[in-house]
Amino acid sequence: MTSTWLAGFRSAVISPYEAIQLTVPRGFDDRTVRQVLHLAGGGTRLRVHLSNRYGRTPLVIGAARIALRKSGAEIAGETGAALRFAGAERITLAPGAEIVSDAVDLATTAGDDLALSLYLPEATGLATSSHKPMEFGYVAAGDLTADADLPGAEVIESRFYVTGVDVLAEAGTPVVVAFGDSWFEGSGTTTGTNRRSVDALGERLTRGWIVNQGIAGNRLLTDEVGERGLGRFDRDVLATPGVTDVVVNFGINDLALNGAAPAAALIAGYRELARRAHEAGLRVYANTIGPFAGVIYPGIEVEAALPIRREVNEWLSGTDVFDAVFDIATAVADPARPDFIRADLDYGDGLHLNDEGARVMAEAMRIPLAR
Repeated sequence: MTSTWLAGFRSAVISPYEAIQLTVPRGFDDRTVRQVLHLAGGGTRLRVHLSNRYGRTPLVIGAARIALRKSGAEIAGETGAALRFAGAERITLAPGAEIVSDAVDLATTAGDDLALSLYLPEATGLATSSHKPMEFGYVAAGDLTADADLPGAEVIESRFYVTGVDVLAEAGTPVVVAFGDSWFEGSGTTTGTNRRSVDALGERLTRGWIVNQGIAGNRLLTDEVGERGLGRFDRDVLATPGVTDVVVNFGINDLALNGAAPAAALIAGYRELARRAHEAGLRVYANTIGPFAGVIYPGIEVEAALPIRREVNEWLSGTDVFDAVFDIATAVADPARPDFIRADLDYGDGLHLNDEGARVMAEAMRIPLAR
């Protein structure tokens, strides 16, 4: 078997200085941050990607360790290993800098939970983060990176400084990237249970796995909550080790946040994504734009957005620029009111899917690797 580095986990990050903030930004000082990373795929070795992409001050990492997690903040201590970076255990990342750890001899399989423990000995400033990963993390005072558990730790629901884990696995293994917004990142699903639509789709794959590059609130055309999809496509899709396929889910935020984008602009954006994916030799699929007429949040001009949603979905349903288009909108819609999420699939805000809704969405994404 020939082995190569493949993306086994991904976490798309945003700036803490965004104009629209769905979670409260924060920093750390003399704290251990232990974070759970749920692997889509495993291998014989691994390496970890850390990022100070949006930081405005140097980020000092005093120690970093990786281990398999048991439950909560507890790790399987016998699996723990220090992370080194070009041989060093303590590093400083300049503002905007990113780094990949040296390889660690830790065998993993799909579905394993890793626990990444970072000790941050100095004031970090506001942190680069994944703001709605639907996973718990743990924060405790001092350097507790090697501790088996963190009793009394603060429980958090954002993820900080980590953008991915690569695994050494069989060359030729398909790697799908789920590229989009909150319907991929998982808003509305139960935190800590891995019931996002991407997780459910991963369970249906007969070969390979799927990594999640969703950002809640993200737009295809505009920088507002995270860099726009067209802007981050090269980094978050094309640069993903081993990527073979990409599934695209955008549109709701382009229509719902700060005025609806014109249909022609959205269609042009979809065409550009398809072109760039195909030029890179990837298979690329798109989802129709999901229903959101029942949204409860203020400031969203639903009536102006709905005709554009219908026009764009009609184009998506008939276009041949993608390898396939999946009508997830119809799959989760109320048949009597197709602009609304079906009541039993609605998280409760009219905008996001619950666990069952995410499962139904996944069943509608019939990529060739899925049963």
